[in-house]
Amino acid sequence: MTEDRFCLFSARTQTSAVYLSVRSDDAAFLWRLARASRDLALLSSISADEKKRLTYEAFDYAKKALEKNQACFAAHKWFAICLSDVGDYEGIKVKIGNSYTIRNHLEQAIELNPKDATSIHILGYWCFAFSELAWYQRKVAAVIFASPPTATYEEALAFFLKAEEVDPNFYSKNLLMLGKTYMMLRDVKRAALWLTKARDYPAVTEEDKQVRKHSQIHLLYRLQRRNVHVWPNAGS
Repeated sequence: MTEDRFCLFSARTQTSAVYLSVRSDDAAFLWRLARASRDLALLSSISADEKKRLTYEAFDYAKKALEKNQACFAAHKWFAICLSDVGDYEGIKVKIGNSYTIRNHLEQAIELNPKDATSIHILGYWCFAFSELAWYQRKVAAVIFASPPTATYEEALAFFLKAEEVDPNFYSKNLLMLGKTYMMLRDVKRAALWLTKARDYPAVTEEDKQVRKHSQIHLLYRLQRRNVHVWPNAGS
């Protein structure tokens, strides 16, 4: 961790402790703490142990936010996000077992705020993930649920397009997922269009940089091998 990031982390930790003692009933404050902890967990400079600790810390804040205010759309959204993150540490059975809960909270977030593009995007990602579930994961799901969660690429596409309609160009990963979904639906020309947009999206965050790399090196390369026209980089 760089000195600047260490200072930021230390300051955030101390500030959170102080404010949490006086604002622990404020759902809006708690879900923002969840988001801040998760943002820190995603930094590449964070150690594996610290990443895990921050992931569970984020979930605890999100859970408290939801307990304080069930009518807060962001509390539902961040609870769903953080519950999914925690599942990465608790095994495939737990992660799949949480799937209906995650979808339920995303749907509640969208119902409370239909203009939140991020919640719509994440629900699209949920559908995409269950569309490409591996056979052994489907077997696990069948053991856990009488009716295992299912979804289609068409459903995922509808959510990604809706998110883009609500807030155009809001998130590099939504552009990437549109491209990937069109590829799964074998619509390579539309896939090329959206993957090019993802590649050319301003890379501000670490995630943006990964999206650019993924779209350019892996996906656009595959499209070029199929002789599909790929637009040149806007900066070239």
